[in-house]
Amino acid sequence: MGAAVDRCLQWCRDPRTPRTVITANAAILCMMRRDAELRQACRDGDLVVADGMSVVWTSRLAGRPFPERVAGVDMMARLLEGASAHGLRVYFLGARREVVEELVRRCARDFPHLVVAGFRDGYFGREAHADVIEDIRRAAPHMLFVGMPTPFKEIWCERHREALDVPVIMGVGGSFDVLAGYVRRAPPMLQALGLEWGWRLLMEPRKMWKRYLVTNAQYLWLAAGEILKRRAGLARPAH
Repeated sequence: MGAAVDRCLQWCRDPRTPRTVITANAAILCMMRRDAELRQACRDGDLVVADGMSVVWTSRLAGRPFPERVAGVDMMARLLEGASAHGLRVYFLGARREVVEELVRRCARDFPHLVVAGFRDGYFGREAHADVIEDIRRAAPHMLFVGMPTPFKEIWCERHREALDVPVIMGVGGSFDVLAGYVRRAPPMLQALGLEWGWRLLMEPRKMWKRYLVTNAQYLWLAAGEILKRRAGLARPAH
């Protein structure tokens, strides 16, 4: 987490170059297999973090361990804190109007030196894309947080990264709802045990049942094959 946040803050200090941050979880990895544009957008990410304990456990069992889980919502909170410390500008795009407005109010309270350069809800059609991009570009933020679902956020951010011209472009899914107080996070112990998905399923069963029950089963099957393949490769003697 610390290294990821430090890298993003350094990008904000470097000459202005647009870069994307990808938060990879089990659902995204499964979707990448059947969506070529999403797969390419994720592979083109400048920083990819493991947003999910299942991904971290898979990496360890495959013999290529990631340092730790870096949850998108936690990383966003750390970046807001860092942006406040350095007087950086941020832009929020996504969620419902009342959610993003509450997020802006809480940022003013919790991060007094943070500059909210602009915000907009996530309910707009294709015909408005050019206006949204131009509004963000004019605001000239150092960080753009896109609180919209996969695969839209990854593909949209990659497709328009040059036009947006933002040093840190990060898709954060439902993080706006959490940081604005509309959705409760799982208790820390459940997060550590990798059971945050169960908490979210309990909180929002109609919205989450397919993603977690169907996708998790698919991920377990695919991950098992990947683990066996990689471990077999590691066990093979070098010539």
